[in-house]
Amino acid sequence: MPSPAHLISKVGDPMFAAVIGLSAAATRINREEKELGRSSQQTVDAGLRRIGFPRQSDHPELKKN
Repeated sequence: MPSPAHLISKVGDPMFAAVIGLSAAATRINREEKELGRSSQQTVDAGLRRIGFPRQSDHPELKKN
């Protein structure tokens, strides 16, 4: 019996692989940051700042009234 061409579907396989890869990268980054003594929230904040998404706590003028 031949093996199936796709595990999930032609579209689903690449999306599944991307999710697994991003999850693995996030886990590794979080683990390395914890070894340096940073909290998960500090890691998320630094990552968001790096890609250009400032947190509201970083900029008081962005807070909603």
